[in-house]
Amino acid sequence: MKRALLVLLPLALLLAACQRETGPDPLKLTGKMFVFNYRLAYATYLVTLEKTQPLAEGSIVRAEFENPAGGAPLTLERKLFASLPRVVLESPDVTCVKKNHPYRVSIRVLGPDGEQLQSLETQVTSSLDQDILPAKPLVIGPAYEKNPAVFKDGKAPAHFETATCAG
Repeated sequence: MKRALLVLLPLALLLAACQRETGPDPLKLTGKMFVFNYRLAYATYLVTLEKTQPLAEGSIVRAEFENPAGGAPLTLERKLFASLPRVVLESPDVTCVKKNHPYRVSIRVLGPDGEQLQSLETQVTSSLDQDILPAKPLVIGPAYEKNPAVFKDGKAPAHFETATCAG
C-alpha cells in the first residue's frame, strides 16, 4: 500500500500542476475597431487581446464577428502561442459597415482539450460608413500597381466610384 502511494502521489501532483487554476481570465481585451483599407477597398474588424495568465500549449481562440451585411457570423480561429504576449484577431473582409451601429463580437478561449477557459462578448462601433471606400481596389498585385479598372490610361478618374451595400 505504501509503495502504491509513493508512486501515485507524485503522479497526482504532476497532473495537478498541469491544470489551470481557476482565477483571473487568461486574456484581457485591449482594443477593438474597424480597419478601412482605402488602397485595397476592404474593411475588417480588428480586436486585440493581452495575455494575463499563461495558457497551455495547444490552446486556441475562436471569434465570431457579426456580419454587417447580414447572414451568418464571420468566424476565425487562432492558435495561441506561449511566447506571444498579445493576440490580434482580424476578421475576414466585411461589407455594409454603418456609422454608429454597434456590431457584436464573441470570443472564446479553449484549452488543448477543447474545454472553454474564457468567454468574452463585446461590440465594435465604426465612426465611418463603409461607403467612404472606393468600389474597386485602387492598386493591384504585390507591387501595388495602379488598377487599370480604376485608372484608365494611367490617369485618375474625375470622380471615384464608392462602395455600396448590397445587403
